Amino acid sequence: MERMKKVLWFVVGLAGGFVAAHFVNKDPRGHEVLAEVDARITEFTDRIGEAYRAQEAKIDGIAEDVKDAAANAVEAAKDAASSAVDAAHDVVKNAD
Repeated sequence: MERMKKVLWFVVGLAGGFVAAHFVNKDPRGHEVLAEVDARITEFTDRIGEAYRAQEAKIDGIAEDVKDAAANAVEAAKDAASSAVDAAHDVVKNAD
């Protein structure tokens, strides 16, 4: 029951906000204020988006570097194992 009460108050508050915004928007001064608020929100979301994309590019670069390093390490390990096998083969061949 308590949860329903909270949901009801949330819906009433939301509806009240829309009604208040509608009346404020009818007044030219209120319209200007809402336009300014909208511009600031848009600027904020644009900055957040730019920061997100910059971090994403940075992380992609780091991931690519790690991938390259891992590929190089695997290749080096394969070369070392191949050399060890060749050396062991030579030892066995010379022992005969």
